[in-house]
Amino acid sequence: MSAEAHRSFACFGGVATIHIGEREPGAGEAAASRARERLLDAHRRLSRFEAGSELSLLNRDPRSEVPASALLRSLAGAVASAGSHSDGLVDATLLGAIERAGYRESLGEQRPVPLAEALATHPERAPATPDPAARWRLVSVDRTAGTISRPPGLEIDSGGIAKGMLADLLATELGSAQAYAIDCCGDVRIGGRARRPRRVIVDSPFGGEPLGELRVTDGAVATSGISRRCWVGPDGAIAHHILDPFSGKPAFTGIVQVTALAPSALLAEVYAKAALLSGPQAARRRLPHGGVLVFDDGEAEFVGIESGAGAVAVAS
Repeated sequence: MSAEAHRSFACFGGVATIHIGEREPGAGEAAASRARERLLDAHRRLSRFEAGSELSLLNRDPRSEVPASALLRSLAGAVASAGSHSDGLVDATLLGAIERAGYRESLGEQRPVPLAEALATHPERAPATPDPAARWRLVSVDRTAGTISRPPGLEIDSGGIAKGMLADLLATELGSAQAYAIDCCGDVRIGGRARRPRRVIVDSPFGGEPLGELRVTDGAVATSGISRRCWVGPDGAIAHHILDPFSGKPAFTGIVQVTALAPSALLAEVYAKAALLSGPQAARRRLPHGGVLVFDDGEAEFVGIESGAGAVAVAS
């Protein structure tokens, strides 16, 4: 296998990274360039911060059934999948709530409020609960007709599910590659015919030394946490982007970060966020393939795996 091609670029409000290895000289470089353009194009089309994006146009459309591209239909399908696999905890129909909390524009490279400060100003802890309305169930896709159906006024927030979905879509396109790793700002998909193990570092949300590392040969890893996007909201209170679906407010559950393993990046994203929202008592059962929990006090727990143990292959 020739040397791997690498691309690292701003995308999804952070940094996306692509590594592709092929036997033919130059083939990896070409594939990495195509993958980069694919992600940048998807970012433009699915951004809720761009008024002319496909997602924004869908959210404003007064029709109950709307013609949509294959990419947008995939996102709508991911909304239903996320809700179903998390029992409604990962609800991608909370766009209005996240905007009311002050997240109306991309935070970009804006420095977040320190996690310790956010925790200190929110001393109460409670697990999140699903919204009984379960509006995510109202989003459906007709692939034959090429349409998305949902009640007018129901808005979709691409959020983390788009990153996981796109990592999976690229992995499907790269299925015949010798080796690849796609990192969509923390949603990572790894694979390839060579079955090359890769190190995935688990950083602490409080800074300092990494908590450990995973070695993955085939599968996905996603990390969800409240430290990277933490800001002062319109009411002066510190807010973050992971909401309790029932209250519509930032969730402080006793867990501040979760890393999850799964067969796909979308599932890893859903498992990680659902575990964080579930709180310390119920989080472990939300990690069927294992993962890492980080609690308010900085303590970390490796669930079903060992830090730095032999290569992990996540079976579908």
